[in-house]
Amino acid sequence: MFSKARVIAALEAKREGFIGYELRAGQDLERYEEALAWLSTRSQGQVFQQLERAVRPGALPTAERAAGRAVVHPFGHRWANHQEARDWALKALCGVTTLAVDGSQITPSPDFSIPVGAVQVGWFENPHRTDGEYTKDIRFEVLPPQELAAEGEDMSRFPDLQVNLRRFELECEVLVEAMHRLTGRAPAPVCFFDGSLIISFAARIRNPELQFGYLRAVRSVLVASEQTRVPLVGYVDTSRARDLVTLLCQLMEYDEPPGLSDGALLRRRMSWGDRTEAFTCARDDGLFEGDHEALDYYSRVHFLYLKTTADNTPVRLDLPSWVLGAGGSEGETELERVLDVVRAECVVGTGYPYAVETADAVAVITNTDRERFYRTFQEFVATLDAEMQYARKAYSKRGRR
Repeated sequence: MFSKARVIAALEAKREGFIGYELRAGQDLERYEEALAWLSTRSQGQVFQQLERAVRPGALPTAERAAGRAVVHPFGHRWANHQEARDWALKALCGVTTLAVDGSQITPSPDFSIPVGAVQVGWFENPHRTDGEYTKDIRFEVLPPQELAAEGEDMSRFPDLQVNLRRFELECEVLVEAMHRLTGRAPAPVCFFDGSLIISFAARIRNPELQFGYLRAVRSVLVASEQTRVPLVGYVDTSRARDLVTLLCQLMEYDEPPGLSDGALLRRRMSWGDRTEAFTCARDDGLFEGDHEALDYYSRVHFLYLKTTADNTPVRLDLPSWVLGAGGSEGETELERVLDVVRAECVVGTGYPYAVETADAVAVITNTDRERFYRTFQEFVATLDAEMQYARKAYSKRGRR
């Protein structure tokens, strides 16, 4: 039961907490905007010199950092209407293959006595040719009971951990296969990963086997991009990352970084299509401390922010570092070409990359799909002459809803 009156009363009781939060956020924003302007006056060498004693200061400047150059790079195109924007986008995408991958999962249900999980990964590949052909496809895997618990894990307590990992691994596997298949095309394809290449969440996973699974998978995607020279874009629509803010905190010797995100800091300074300079990720999350072979992983990943809507905060893009140093066609750098592809995808997708949006639609498993999966699973179990119980409470819920 939902009572709007009770919700309003509860919110009013905490009014001062929300007002105090807004006040602190405004003060932090003003202070860090001044720090960002100060960073624009420094060169890459000067920043490195000042960070000499900082081991992992959140972010490090790349070769794009030049004294007197603003951190935000303006986009050179402006249009009178959306049709002009679409005309530009279609020209930027013409002949460029874009591929996006996304996944969904079914976690084990406590309503069934036999645990089962499943993952589905979908992808959308668009060559942007005049014939209009494209590819939508999925890969589906089932996880039986013996695959639902990593060594040392109690499956009954955390039944979804292995399913989540397998979804991530399968997304990465599909991307790696695609990059090797698409290598050599001109212009080079652009592959989208729906999420960050900086997987700090894995540092909170206590099981070493599960943690290593995430590390191995994300490294495989980065290595494939480096080997094939197929650009990879980790797209984060609403990022709460604070790598740039942490860098500014270190440079200005503030006491501690605020609860201010990079996107919130940059929002008022950017117009549609603008992007920040690229930074090397130097996040102090302890993720690679025990893996000496992977200690250089973050140094091989750059990030920047790109404004893709008029009102929202800029999106975060994670890219392999090689993209920054690569040359493109007609005097354009590979980074700028890739960013134009991202911008064009967002024009076609009305603020969100059309390729990523389509891959999500292909991969999604709806509640109806889950019900159909479990009915099919029940039918399959019956062919095994196995006994499976189904919780009566679940029948009751379905009857009420």
